[in-house]
Amino acid sequence: MPATAQQLVDEPRRALLFDLSNDERLSSNLHVTDWVFDRITSSSNNLALLKQRPYSVGVAFLPSSLSEDQREQVENLLNTDENLSWVALTNPANLENPEFRQLIYEHFYDYFSLPLNDSAHFRCALGHLHGMSKLRHTEDHLLQPVEEFHMVGSSKQFLGIFDQIRRVATVDAPVLIRGETGVGKEMIARAVHQRSRHRGGPFVAVNCGALPETLIHAELFGYEKGAFTGAYKRKIGRIEAAQNGTIFLDEIGDLPQQLQVYLLRFLEQKTIERLGGNQSLTSNARVIAATHVNLEQAVSDGRFREDLYYRLNVLSIEVPRLAQRDSDIELLARFFLHKFAKEQGSVVRGFTRQAVAAMQSYDWPGNVREMINRIRRALVMSENRMITPRDLGLAEIDARVEIEPLEQVRAHAEEVAVRSCLSQSMNNVSHAAKLLGVSRVTLYRMMDKYGIR
Repeated sequence: MPATAQQLVDEPRRALLFDLSNDERLSSNLHVTDWVFDRITSSSNNLALLKQRPYSVGVAFLPSSLSEDQREQVENLLNTDENLSWVALTNPANLENPEFRQLIYEHFYDYFSLPLNDSAHFRCALGHLHGMSKLRHTEDHLLQPVEEFHMVGSSKQFLGIFDQIRRVATVDAPVLIRGETGVGKEMIARAVHQRSRHRGGPFVAVNCGALPETLIHAELFGYEKGAFTGAYKRKIGRIEAAQNGTIFLDEIGDLPQQLQVYLLRFLEQKTIERLGGNQSLTSNARVIAATHVNLEQAVSDGRFREDLYYRLNVLSIEVPRLAQRDSDIELLARFFLHKFAKEQGSVVRGFTRQAVAAMQSYDWPGNVREMINRIRRALVMSENRMITPRDLGLAEIDARVEIEPLEQVRAHAEEVAVRSCLSQSMNNVSHAAKLLGVSRVTLYRMMDKYGIR
């Protein structure tokens, strides 16, 4: 069950303190309001403590010099849990060492120089990382409803798409899915099919832009024996093969105009004729179409029939490009990394903060498909346990933490929790309120606060 909004706000803040300094005065003098530190040293059973209590924030005391053994200990601990965010405390002189700077740069969100005279900024950094960790924890719970559709997303846009999928699946009418290449239009079409009354039938996909113009008619509608040279036997078309199921017409904007007439007749009369035949065949296949083309412009230019456009555009789902779903980028990347690493038996555990920053600033012209390709390549190319921007083929950028007010982080977490529970409950307010552990009146107030209708 997802964490409630109240739990996200009131859960005690506890940090892991990794101390390699051998100076107990440092840890005993570390007092930060509203924080409790659990100290471990190089001799502690680190993994057992991490399993006993899941931490969101870690603080590392790093000594003036690190032996090879100590550096290995540090990197092993830092790579143990990718959801644990680290802050370093060290002497300013250490930063003159290039290897030390690289360690800080690759593994820590922030660092502070000793002595820690002003703890206000330090406390603010801990609060920020704790809040972001709770938000990430909420996003992880979103993977459960996402798995119903075999898709990943926690942004407002994608939660809205999940609601649309549920709505259009119950209505037996054509659906038009719009979006750039690589955003996952076929995945959405399959999700609609799996929740519709046609789910017991086949899901037949046709890419209208990938087939030669001379073959599209035969592929869609089939042909009779002797219909043309080489037609030695009858062939069942894709629409006929989708009987009692769903026919998915991808890149419908690339369908030749002469075939648009035949498709329009099928949509109007639910009948088809095989090429070379004279018998009308009835098909109850549901039509879902997808396009990256601006069909309104294609209609205006005379490249697409207006009557066919209106027949297809009964129900519509707009899929945003990946760069517009910035809060989904890291979640998607981690999902695919875990999936492909498990398939390949890879020891890679996660992304460096520089890799995450590079992905979030990248434009993703190939959308989700491009992300999948880059992560697969990175798993092969990476020589470390954490994927870097270079492994992904992306430019490095400054990944320093931008501190957000704690109230803003909490509000964001609360809004995601509300939207997630409403999505899971199919907008049943009473059910969503129970999931959140609040009254219906409180939930209505929260929905009004975040503009949720």
